[in-house]
Amino acid sequence: MADSYVLGWILCSVMALVALCGVVLRRQKWKGISMRTEPLKTVLTSNGECGSADASHADVIIVGAGVAGSALAHTLGKDGRRVQVIERDLSEPDRIVGELLQPGGYLKLIELGLEDCVEEIDAQQVFGYALFKDGKHTQLSYPLEKFHSDVSGRSFHNGRFIQRMREKSASLPNVHLEQGTVTSLLEEKGIIRGVQYKTKDGQELTAFASLTIVCDGCFSNLRRSLCNPKVDIPSSFVGLVLENCHLPYSNHGHVILADPSPILFYPISSTETRCLVDVPGQKVPSIANGEMANYLKTIVAPQVPPEIYDSFVAAVDKGNIRTMPNRSMPAAPHPTPGALLMGDAFNMRHPLTGGGMTVALSDIVVLRDLLRPLHDLNDAPMLCKYLESFYTLRKPVASTINTLAGALYKVFCASPDQARKEMRQACFDYLSLGGVFSAGPISLLSGLNPRPLSLVLHFFAVAIYSLGRLLLPFPSPKRIWIGARLISGASGIIFPIIKAEGVRQMFFPATVPAYYRAPPPVK
Repeated sequence: MADSYVLGWILCSVMALVALCGVVLRRQKWKGISMRTEPLKTVLTSNGECGSADASHADVIIVGAGVAGSALAHTLGKDGRRVQVIERDLSEPDRIVGELLQPGGYLKLIELGLEDCVEEIDAQQVFGYALFKDGKHTQLSYPLEKFHSDVSGRSFHNGRFIQRMREKSASLPNVHLEQGTVTSLLEEKGIIRGVQYKTKDGQELTAFASLTIVCDGCFSNLRRSLCNPKVDIPSSFVGLVLENCHLPYSNHGHVILADPSPILFYPISSTETRCLVDVPGQKVPSIANGEMANYLKTIVAPQVPPEIYDSFVAAVDKGNIRTMPNRSMPAAPHPTPGALLMGDAFNMRHPLTGGGMTVALSDIVVLRDLLRPLHDLNDAPMLCKYLESFYTLRKPVASTINTLAGALYKVFCASPDQARKEMRQACFDYLSLGGVFSAGPISLLSGLNPRPLSLVLHFFAVAIYSLGRLLLPFPSPKRIWIGARLISGASGIIFPIIKAEGVRQMFFPATVPAYYRAPPPVK
């Protein structure tokens, strides 16, 4: 009996010794890792918890695999960078915006080698717009005469387009695409070293890279540490899909200058037409209690062209009504070593003009060209200083499209003010003149001629055109007063947008020192 106790005591002692050795070895191992990760602190976190270190190291981490993230992953991967992409949900997105790519954006898609991503998704070519107001209409064609016949706008299901780009980026051996939710950026001594994220099975991991690029969209929870976000929500879109609808102008976007604000129609497949009804303000009628359906039938339906009316009412009756807030946010970055913002996480504009994807793809081209001369990205402070030029070089395209979107939305909205009514009517009539009066503005909208000065000239040409109609043939005190308010109102629309974009960077980028910044020397 005593022998049994002795044997048991010996076995317990041996097991305790083995366990103790294991603990010591494990602590030694983790001590080595914690020396690298202990100084790291969380910049932003959704749950306030810290996860364990997963020592994966890439050249670039991209947070988000939407249009910007997927295109950027393929672009950097093609240039030989090791890229890790972390996307919250890799299933096909189902959105009511991001469905119209302007010709300027399509040219950037070609430049990035991604033009085949609009193939095999039933994408439709778009050759311009049709504008409707008070029973009148005019056709505005893109100035595509100097381009290959394949160059035009493209409209499609946003989710199909994104899935194609995800597949193409994931096909590169040095691009790793995984599903996970990034909860925080990891900072060490003022430098972003990577991210903390949670996998789809709930495991907390960290990933490290020389450069972290945040492309997590308009709902970004990471942008606050990298920029000064001033998000404005002027309206919401109410989305419908019309089936087998024959638009008055095939392969064109349709803009109805309705009351209180514009209505858009454009094809997204060979059998489907997207309708977006703009509702001003942050409150929309309730879908659940039938207020929205009643609003669409009684207020909106009577203002759509007769050719579309039956399809529109049928889509409302079908009940698949979606809403989405329209956000605008000027780019106001805090240059941070080791990190960069892109896409809607960085800069947004009203989606009326469909310019978001064009801006994102143009930004990717600028960033690619800046990074190409660099052999490695390890010197974060020097890289941050060099990439300040990105914010200036992107301005011609971004500021033109951003300013046009904001200004055009305000002009196109109905108003009880007589001066605003005159401006809205003058804009329609100015575009209806054809020639340079329509080709100039539509080339700006399409991204084919991203020149801020041209935008300002056309905007005030509309105001002066409206003023001339008011004062001729005989000016009256009332008309002079309305004309003065019209010029004042036009200035009040465009100048605040220009100020937010940055006057110097927008019109005089060559005077900004960062414009001439050279790549860091090779060590």
